[in-house]
Amino acid sequence: MQRRISAPTLRDADGIVHLRAGGTSVVIDTTTGTVPAIVHWGPDLGDAPADELAGLARGIRPQRASGGLDDPALLTLLPQPGHGWLGTPALEAHRASGAFAHRLELVDARPASPAGLLIRLGDAASRLELTVEIELSDAGLLRQRLAVTNVGDDALHLQSLLAAFPLPHDQVELFDTTGHHLRERAPQRHAFTNGTHLRESRRGRPGADATLLLCAGVPGFGFERGAVHGVHMGWSGSHRLLAERTPGHDPVLLAGEVLLPGEIVLAPGVTHVAPWVVGSWGDGLTALSARFHDELRARPTHPRRPRPVTLNTWEAVYFDHDLARLTALAEAAARVGVERFVLDDGWFRHRRDDTAGLGDWFVDADVWPNGLHPLLDRVRELGMEFGLWFEPEMVNPDSDLAREHPDWILRGRDELPPVARQQQVLDLANPAAFDHLAARLDALLDEYDIAYIKWDHNRDLVEPGAGPGTAARGHRNVEAVYRLLDGVRQRHPRLEIESCASGGARVDLGILERTDRIWVSDCIDPLERLVTQKHTGLLVPPELMGAHISTPRIHSTKRHTSLDFSAGVALLGHLGIEWDVTALDEGELTALAAWVERWKGLRDLVASGRVVHADLADPALDVRGVVAADGARALMTVACVATSAAHPFGRVRFPGLDARRRYRVEALAPLDPAAEPAPSPLAWLQDPVVLSGAALGATGVRAPMMLPQSIVALTLTAVG
Repeated sequence: MQRRISAPTLRDADGIVHLRAGGTSVVIDTTTGTVPAIVHWGPDLGDAPADELAGLARGIRPQRASGGLDDPALLTLLPQPGHGWLGTPALEAHRASGAFAHRLELVDARPASPAGLLIRLGDAASRLELTVEIELSDAGLLRQRLAVTNVGDDALHLQSLLAAFPLPHDQVELFDTTGHHLRERAPQRHAFTNGTHLRESRRGRPGADATLLLCAGVPGFGFERGAVHGVHMGWSGSHRLLAERTPGHDPVLLAGEVLLPGEIVLAPGVTHVAPWVVGSWGDGLTALSARFHDELRARPTHPRRPRPVTLNTWEAVYFDHDLARLTALAEAAARVGVERFVLDDGWFRHRRDDTAGLGDWFVDADVWPNGLHPLLDRVRELGMEFGLWFEPEMVNPDSDLAREHPDWILRGRDELPPVARQQQVLDLANPAAFDHLAARLDALLDEYDIAYIKWDHNRDLVEPGAGPGTAARGHRNVEAVYRLLDGVRQRHPRLEIESCASGGARVDLGILERTDRIWVSDCIDPLERLVTQKHTGLLVPPELMGAHISTPRIHSTKRHTSLDFSAGVALLGHLGIEWDVTALDEGELTALAAWVERWKGLRDLVASGRVVHADLADPALDVRGVVAADGARALMTVACVATSAAHPFGRVRFPGLDARRRYRVEALAPLDPAAEPAPSPLAWLQDPVVLSGAALGATGVRAPMMLPQSIVALTLTAVG
């Protein structure tokens, strides 16, 4: 069952502040004598009395130990060497003279929201001021944002600014994600031993290998149970997350930007505001991720209308743009129930492959002598929206734009940075480059009825400067991208935007504030997608994750798959198609249309239900689903990913249901021929069973015998 979001509250009991919201309590001690400290972050403590809150604060004060400092450091919101913290400091900065030491202490703390504090710190000797915005959201997410101000009369060089989140001592196992292009967000675990576990991105974007979250939990925690805390960096550029445990200090998660040398130099009176860092916790990863989903779904900008079934043309035609062929593709797409037709790369000047033309955002008159109007008009006649692919932040050296404005290309030297995909990165912090791109986007959006942009970003930023002798400007370019997106959306309020970055290399809360969907991965092999969608879903709710039905022979892995397996995996996302459907015969078109229609009947549930994953002992099976907020219905899938040691299969459980309700369990569609190869039928699939949520969650039912790469989709409907 979904958790009810409670109204946020703040209570100050003699300097011990209690924030409560979304089933979460955060207790902050402002009486430390130095910097406030979080003394509890986790389960709701209820209306705890003042003496209990004060007792919590006293109960965590450290004790002097042999060989250590006489006044041992407490883990505060800003751990600093000046207060005896000998782990990774939250703030590193120096002046031209070399002066680096600081000891910021509390100036004041005041309420800043229904469940938030604005904490001001200062150090007259080092001429620094710092604020910590800390708030507990309605969904129970703990958010922190730091800002440092230079109150001296000379420049301040900022090296690092990290937000600190304390951890319970019994959380001794770490979980994060890694990967590469075509295999984003693969999970990894290891023991949280003494030392620092550091995950950095220095790519100018999060990157395909970035971790979505850095989590620490009790031994063996999974999706269903086990206390776990995690943090996410809400920033679309370089960043660092670290988990640190030392013999003399409390364990901590820290997160902030990676700042290149000389990137942030504060003149007197200037303030640098760091991005938000967001923490969540739960009894299991499902509960932790549900807070992110609740928060995103509560946004005023969250897409409310039913998510349109999308066909993207890339794997159907690649760069081979031809009006007759694309019109036929649009007509076949409409036949199977597609609602949004997206023209991918190849429509603009000189763009016959990926080596030229990027940056020349004018419709290619040789390929499209009448512009995009004939195709767009036919798409609209067929009742579909029209979408278009862009990669505004990039440029091919072989382009008119690069030849006319070589100074608009990011570089730290005279030479260009190493090439990636035959392209370089535009310096959007350059006002002229920014204005040019904004004007070209507006011109196309004004001329054509474009409902959707697939906004791509296909390479990392290397030495992101404005030329030789200039300071790094990776941070400024991320801010410029945000301004560009914000401006486009403000001027075209009906427009929806997908964030794509050579697949899933830019998935973060910063970009999600400005977009309506993310492309999980360029790999749409359903076997691989089970992993990438599962772990992308730790942050992103399913209605914001593009999940497409693939061609039978998969573009990225060359593996063969069935329509049923591909469609069954795509059910739990924002459904789309990446396939030349003009090549299908009548039977295949009918089967594809049936899957599209099934998803349309379920998309309201997918877009509002709580995502659940079963922790199973058999690695050959995968069970996941969504449960309606009121517990009245659910969609579950049982997938076979490999051969099993069990023959026949053992039982599978369905977590997250209302334990008090009884559910009718039925197959959503005729079974994949590969799903039941045994000669005897499985009783509960032939004659649907009615079982309680408690029984389905604890005992379960026998898994159907399946061959690898097959799936059974089930609907669970409350009865009585």
